[in-house]
Amino acid sequence: MSDLSIRIKKKTDGSAALSCTRSDGTVTWQQQNGLQGRFFPLHDLTHYAVETVLDLRGFFSLVAEGWDFGDFVKPWPRGPLPAEAHVVEQVVGFFDTERASGREWAATDLRLTSPYVFGDDDLRRVRDARRDLFARWAALPAGDTLALHFTAVRKTA
Repeated sequence: MSDLSIRIKKKTDGSAALSCTRSDGTVTWQQQNGLQGRFFPLHDLTHYAVETVLDLRGFFSLVAEGWDFGDFVKPWPRGPLPAEAHVVEQVVGFFDTERASGREWAATDLRLTSPYVFGDDDLRRVRDARRDLFARWAALPAGDTLALHFTAVRKTA
């Protein structure tokens, strides 16, 4: 069984709902209304692509470890994000901005404030995975749910 079952429901009113079920059966979820209902499913799918393709510990790994959606905002009940999760946020932000600009950027455009280095091939692999996920989301009829399985990256010492 995977560490996390991810379900994104495309609601008929244009909103979305994200739920994550951990291997212990606990669930965290959030409703995404209005503009958030259009932005966050693609953002969350980008997280999935980045974390699975680049094997990084980010948002979905933390959720699998027990973080709830409310833990990712002030007052940060679980404390600050781990350093690797900050890298994931930067990479996902890069792809979100790239998507908004309508053009692909080179790995040299990805300016990380960390020792991580990603090449153009890494970005291509993420784009390929994300393109597939976006196509699945676009083809999903309103009222249906996209289900994904996620195996978390383990904590580093």
